[in-house]
Amino acid sequence: MTSPNGNGHSAPEHVLLRIKRQKAPGEPPYWESFRVPYEPGMNVISALMKIRLNPVTAEGRATTPVTWDSGCLEEVCGACSMRINGIPRQSCTALVDKLEQPIVLEPFSKFPVLRDLMVDRTPMFDALKRIKAWVPLDGTYALGPGDKMAPELQQIRYKYSECMTCGCCLEACPQYNNRSSFIGASAIGQAYLFNEHPTGRNLKGDRLDVMMGPGGVVDCGNAQNCVRVCPKHIPLTDAIAAIGGQVTVHAIKKMLRF
Repeated sequence: MTSPNGNGHSAPEHVLLRIKRQKAPGEPPYWESFRVPYEPGMNVISALMKIRLNPVTAEGRATTPVTWDSGCLEEVCGACSMRINGIPRQSCTALVDKLEQPIVLEPFSKFPVLRDLMVDRTPMFDALKRIKAWVPLDGTYALGPGDKMAPELQQIRYKYSECMTCGCCLEACPQYNNRSSFIGASAIGQAYLFNEHPTGRNLKGDRLDVMMGPGGVVDCGNAQNCVRVCPKHIPLTDAIAAIGGQVTVHAIKKMLRF
């Protein structure tokens, strides 16, 4: 039976979700299905909240609440990343009305699973440390106003500043896996962001040393999956191309110094 959903279409009375679960790191995964009451405008997080209030499977068996990660609920923090119907995306902006049912939810496969849909994204933050993704202030803070930045450069850099370290680009990347040391598109994008900052470029050489080393930009296979799944539509392939050019110049300069 269906009921009006306010858009001139019929809507199901229930939403069916099929969720890949895991009790703890290293435990074998298993699947459970859930049927939750439909509400107009609900997203995947709303459905998971309903399961938490009544953790009973579609077959009527009592189970444990599903674990997931979330924060801002407005696609800013990047915490609620998961695979939804096979696509890496944010669950807070995944509207049930726009998804085929059953809605299949899986944790990211490129990160260690902590429990159910929650994964450990520590490797992404470690990568940011490796490339020194910050603006150095020591020795510059007392020199007066910093260099001015052209509006055109501000506009370019702003897009890369929207990266929320959600992991979607890495989940979709065939080069990023446990058989490769590839640092991934997100870190390359952040290296480009800080290399183009008037003060941040003081560490440009250090970042390019990382990018020309093992797992650096040369390991990118140019699949371009990263730009297809990025929730913020960040032009990651532009950054990869730019960093590739910077690495070439950096390598030549280092070679000429010897």
